[in-house]
Amino acid sequence: MKKILRIFRKDVKIATRDSMLMYIIIIPLVLAVGLNLFTPGLNDTTFRIAMLDTDTIEHIQFMEEYAKVELFNSVEEVERRVNKRDDISAILPLSGGGYEILTQGNESESIQEFAKALNTFYELGLSKENTTAEAFSFNKTAAPLKAKLANMLILLVVMLAGMIVSLGIVEEKADNTINAINVTPVSQNRFIVGKTMLGGFTALSSIIASLLILGYYDINWFMIVSVGITSMILSGIIGFLQGLSSTDVIEAAAGVKMLMLPIAGSIAGFEFLAAKWQWTMYWSPFYWAYKANDMILTKVADWPSVLLYTGLVFGLSMVVFVISIPKIRKGLS
Repeated sequence: MKKILRIFRKDVKIATRDSMLMYIIIIPLVLAVGLNLFTPGLNDTTFRIAMLDTDTIEHIQFMEEYAKVELFNSVEEVERRVNKRDDISAILPLSGGGYEILTQGNESESIQEFAKALNTFYELGLSKENTTAEAFSFNKTAAPLKAKLANMLILLVVMLAGMIVSLGIVEEKADNTINAINVTPVSQNRFIVGKTMLGGFTALSSIIASLLILGYYDINWFMIVSVGITSMILSGIIGFLQGLSSTDVIEAAAGVKMLMLPIAGSIAGFEFLAAKWQWTMYWSPFYWAYKANDMILTKVADWPSVLLYTGLVFGLSMVVFVISIPKIRKGLS
């Protein structure tokens, strides 16, 4: 362990003298400050309700006072709308009188309860003019857009961790110390762990600091750390491989940037693919990491789900590591 920490301390000293490494370390914090300044403080969406355009004008107008109403020509169109990925409930009139609430089933409980309560108020003839209550708010709201941007920032930091590892390996090659490890008491495994510690420690610190800057004080930090550590395994492996195959820092940094392709693809798949096509992204560890972070940042995560997703991230990353072992050992020899 002492030898691993010695390698880590050496990398820290090099990082303090390297302007590119310092830039990589600082840029996530600058981006977090920018997101905090420019993302809205209020939710960018309201409660949404799907209704038939053949419903009564009074009913539709009542709902439009409290929610965003989407009108459709048929029950089939309403069902297709409700079955999409976002949260929306439908209020449909029954042929015998009264109404029914239609949901997909995976909406948050608040969405379903709001639709039922709102329709109850309509049937009872109540309105906001009937109440003596006054609305008061602490203005402590978090926009869904902000959570998504924070999640993307986390994966960007994970990519930068691989870049730090890659630059560290290039530095070792420039000092002609790669071959020297074969005649020192430091084993290749310890060298690999020691060289990835700076990237992992820096990325984890940047993730925590960035989320604090963005105002995520009361999330489950153990979950965030668990997902962050497992996410950085693959990034560190790619960084190590790229560092061994690169001749200078520019080439190493450019190679690690290719990680943005699977990261961006995983984010796009999670956000835009229909539920029936989500399985096409199951191969990507970054997909599972993004999904886990999304649950944590929106405060709907539970440990069984987080452990499942982190297990998938770890398992997929280890498959890549096992495949990469021969090339890593060859590069170190």
